[in-house]
Amino acid sequence: MPKKNLKILYVSSEVVPFAKTGGLADVSSALPKQLKQLGHDVRVVMPKYGTIPEVKYKLREVIRLRQIDIPLNGQIHTVAIKSAFIPDSKVQVYFVDHPKSFKRKDLYVDPRTKKDYKDNDFRFFLFSRSVLEFARTLAWQPDIIHCNDWQTCAIPLYLNTLYSKDDFFNGTKTILSLHNVGYQGNFPPSAVKVGDLPDKLFKPLSPIEFHDNFSFMKAGVSYADVITTVSEKYAHEIQSDPEYGFGMEGVLHNRKKDLYGILNGIDDTIWNPEKDSLIAHNFNPQDLEGKEENKKALLERFDLEYNPDIPVIGIISRLADQKGFDLISEVLNKIAALDVQMVILGTGAKKYHTLFNKAAKKYPNKISVQLTFNNQLAHQIEAGCDLFLMPSRYEPCGLNQMYSFMYGTVPIVRSTGGLADTVVDIDKNSKDGTGFVFQKYDASEMLDAIKRALKLYQDRDKWQKLQIRGMNQDFSWRTSAKKYVEIYELALRK
Repeated sequence: MPKKNLKILYVSSEVVPFAKTGGLADVSSALPKQLKQLGHDVRVVMPKYGTIPEVKYKLREVIRLRQIDIPLNGQIHTVAIKSAFIPDSKVQVYFVDHPKSFKRKDLYVDPRTKKDYKDNDFRFFLFSRSVLEFARTLAWQPDIIHCNDWQTCAIPLYLNTLYSKDDFFNGTKTILSLHNVGYQGNFPPSAVKVGDLPDKLFKPLSPIEFHDNFSFMKAGVSYADVITTVSEKYAHEIQSDPEYGFGMEGVLHNRKKDLYGILNGIDDTIWNPEKDSLIAHNFNPQDLEGKEENKKALLERFDLEYNPDIPVIGIISRLADQKGFDLISEVLNKIAALDVQMVILGTGAKKYHTLFNKAAKKYPNKISVQLTFNNQLAHQIEAGCDLFLMPSRYEPCGLNQMYSFMYGTVPIVRSTGGLADTVVDIDKNSKDGTGFVFQKYDASEMLDAIKRALKLYQDRDKWQKLQIRGMNQDFSWRTSAKKYVEIYELALRK
């Protein structure tokens, strides 16, 4: 029988609010908080990056964890463990402090070269082994070690090799959550020595070899007890289609009996229009007047003129091809010709910075852009827009479409990954529809979905019903966290 209250060591390379490059950080904060509320003993471990302000987040030394020796790459490396809490929670976070590896200006990419740090293999081998040595030093034996993405994949690898005879971890099971299979952590064969792994492990078709390279992700997928990914649709896509599996689909298909899709939740203590302190006016499904006031405030912030009859499309995204910006680029002039306004928040590829800057100058009454990331502005866009556009080529889960539902902002999405699992097309299902969905990755199909949305917007009664239907959905972590507990219990029975 599974234990009622589990000891869960949740390991991630980024956690909100301490460090973030993407949705992984949001998940790694919200899920542990919900697991804690369910009564489980959950502890989070992440690197102590140089960008984390210690005073602000009240990081403290842990006396018995001030000096832990980590054997790696033929040397002994000393790390310290510091501790804090996720704000407004009782979830303790431990930080692996190794300044040579983590005291840098960026998490993964060298700002000078714009390329991944050359020693990322060493950095995350060190992090992974430090997690295991930290647990031993603390004498806290986890039932579950929940790993996330390639940066933590060495943990199941180590537990099945260097630590396979270590009684301390006898009975500990590993869960690996894949948030984006496109990032695999592939390195030259020299990484095997960097990780202190036996040479005999690296051979063609072995659990760690991937196209003549060492692969963190393949190792994790091969050795983890259970694998999860962030939506049911994405779990199917990554094991059946090279466009989504990035060459890893065969490896994932081999583990299909142990691969599960669990939709990410959202933190509705943070994303909640009724309580959100970052927006101009609070509102709820019973009183949508506040939403219109948010629209006025948003357009003022973006220096666009307010017109109640003209809908506003919002975009908050990394500006990259994967996110569908090649489609937007193809038909941006046609979008601008419609009776619509558009606000964009994000950073990314230089070509898209140029595209939107030019568009904002060409259509000053239609398009406005902020080429940055600003959390308050992100909340204001969700609250003030009428529509939210997510035309992704692939989207493992996606969070913004769920934030949009919370704020009565109707999503326009491509049918892929978590977008397909969460948005129901109103024109195909008038009773349960919650947004606008297009199937093919095609600019004209996207444009048609936008036009369908603008047409329905003119029927205010139907539009308000659509908004309220979206707002009444439950995408909170309460549901998803319970599913993760079921996965933990499944792993413990293996």
